[in-house]
Amino acid sequence: MSVTRVLVANRGEIAVRVIRACQSLGIETVAAVSDADRESMAAQMANRAVCIGPARSTDSYLKIENLMAAAQGTGCDALHPGYGFLSERAALAQACSENNITFIGPSADNISMMGDKLEARKIAHAAGVPLVPGSDHAKNPNEAARLAEQIGYPLLLKASAGGGGRGIKLVSNANEIDDTFRTAAAEARAAFGNDTLYMEKYVGNARHIEVQILGDQHGTVIHLGERDCSLQRRHQKIIEEAPAYAVPANVRAKICTAAATLARSIGYRSAGTIEFIYDNDTADFYFLEMNTRIQVEHPVTEMITGVDLVAQQLHIARGEPLPFKQSDIKFTGHAIECRINAESPQHGFRPCPGRITEWQAPEGAGIRLDTHCYPGYFVPPYYDSLLAKLIVHAGTRQDAANLTNKALDDFHVSGIDTLIPFLKTVIADPEYRRGTVNTRWLEKKLEEYSAALIS
Repeated sequence: MSVTRVLVANRGEIAVRVIRACQSLGIETVAAVSDADRESMAAQMANRAVCIGPARSTDSYLKIENLMAAAQGTGCDALHPGYGFLSERAALAQACSENNITFIGPSADNISMMGDKLEARKIAHAAGVPLVPGSDHAKNPNEAARLAEQIGYPLLLKASAGGGGRGIKLVSNANEIDDTFRTAAAEARAAFGNDTLYMEKYVGNARHIEVQILGDQHGTVIHLGERDCSLQRRHQKIIEEAPAYAVPANVRAKICTAAATLARSIGYRSAGTIEFIYDNDTADFYFLEMNTRIQVEHPVTEMITGVDLVAQQLHIARGEPLPFKQSDIKFTGHAIECRINAESPQHGFRPCPGRITEWQAPEGAGIRLDTHCYPGYFVPPYYDSLLAKLIVHAGTRQDAANLTNKALDDFHVSGIDTLIPFLKTVIADPEYRRGTVNTRWLEKKLEEYSAALIS
């Protein structure tokens, strides 16, 4: 398949990341930008930029017809969707196919199969991958209440069409099931156009472990190890690491094998991530979902394997076989990624758009920064608040944490508020250093941090 000029159908740091990967392979790029992103770093770096609509994403980045017109009008033979926006919409992959544009990602069938969480559970079960105890489609509050008695409380109500941490509600007891079901269904319908809900038992002392997958068009599927993404706020990841710490090596190996088996069972191609919940108390692990795209946290895997995942996406889209087999993948050291968001810790972590007056980024051995920001850049209010990803790599987890702490100290941003002060508190915390955390731990730290600011 031809990949000589790529429409980068995204914005922010991932657009910059894709453009750089294309440049390294001698591939031309066209940045698809909204009105708000005309002066963005991606627009400046690409061979050309084309406006796809007004600032709001519903009028630009989320319009398939606009992206197709942009790709065809600029002579692009391929499209990279990045993450978020339309990256996991089978309709975009299908539209590319119908317009003879190479979609740099999995097939529309792959996306459809794994995009519906209920269907994904069925596929995982058929592949022999452990599932969280739960239910299929709960049609109404009464049926949900009946099924909940079998599953046991607490439990999670989840949107079948959800993703990215959205469409999830915790139900602590039977008194909450009716109202929570109605609220969750309404939110799922508004967010995804699909109000189908299912239920899973809530694992309280859990870690969030995910496995990076690569599959080519010749039937080869391998994994590139696992990441720990347990530090989350409202199901949104803040700090990610590779490899997963405080999980026994034999369990990590089983998780990675299960992920590769699942991806192989659907003939998966391109980069993808299979997510699991790990029970700290029992050492059991369960399949959660698959993300059929590049992940925000992919750099930590790149740092410990030396594999450029976006470049591999491009090679795979061209029909090239993977240049390595499973035994060729070696893991070196430990990597940590901190998401630098434009959010105000002292004001309840509300988004903080505005103009950056100072942007002094850390530098040095083992430090990488993926960003689209610079001094004078105006952070628009219309999109995700991610400004940058600070990634460090060192020989051990403690060394990586120490380097992260130094890098955060050296990171100076003025004009807007960021998460940097809070991230420094987390990295220095003794519990974090010991690795004795779970998916609820960061919320507790947030409460402590906010209380300290108020006092």
